[in-house]
Amino acid sequence: MSTRKEAHQPAIQVIERMFSLLDALAAHQDPVSLKELSERTGLHPSTAHRILNDLALGRFVDRPEAGSYRLGMRLLELGNLVKARLDVRDAALAPMRELHKLTHQPVNLSVRQGDEIVYIERTYSERSGMQVVRAVGGRAPLHLTSVGKLFLAHDDAQRVRAYATRTGLSGHTRNSITELPRLERELAQVRQSHIARDDEELELGVRCMAAGIFDDQGKLVAGLSISAPADRLEESWTERVKSTAAQISAALGHRG
Repeated sequence: MSTRKEAHQPAIQVIERMFSLLDALAAHQDPVSLKELSERTGLHPSTAHRILNDLALGRFVDRPEAGSYRLGMRLLELGNLVKARLDVRDAALAPMRELHKLTHQPVNLSVRQGDEIVYIERTYSERSGMQVVRAVGGRAPLHLTSVGKLFLAHDDAQRVRAYATRTGLSGHTRNSITELPRLERELAQVRQSHIARDDEELELGVRCMAAGIFDDQGKLVAGLSISAPADRLEESWTERVKSTAAQISAALGHRG
């Protein structure tokens, strides 16, 4: 009778051994000797040697010098192919729908383009009660939106000042942040809490909260936000927005 562990092991023993060798190599930045690989995997040196030689033929393993091994360039090539196929919109859709089911409010996915954010996906329903929504493809200034503030918070002080000079920090409502010192204080709070807010700064009657989505290099690539009528945005959603953004980040290869 098979155990649960066995059910998740490769059906072919040599593939299981190959996986164990690759994992052992991945645990080291420097080349690893055959002796150490044998000890770490429990494989006989001759067995490990044969498998490593075959992996080297396929460029999955390199031999920088006799008797030592490291991960090969073929893995980088394949990894780049996988990365190129990872689309933030595809990774975000299912988690966005789940967040919408929980909050019953519009959930937005936005990216930065220059001095604006662009809405690239939205999950919402007519029952949400929202009277004002941004169409997918719509744009808005960074300093007036929750996601935009996430991106500004990841800029250094000089870039934030340059943004303020370029845009003049023009406002859309009486709540809009139009002064640099106030914006800088707001961005400091964003860096501390890892959540950004729009308190009726873009549209009167609409409030938002947002968390960042990061790729495998730790780069902020998008923002996930909830929009709601000002009196319906609940603080209890904060952690769920963060965890949903983290879930999407993980799907893009980010290790938080």
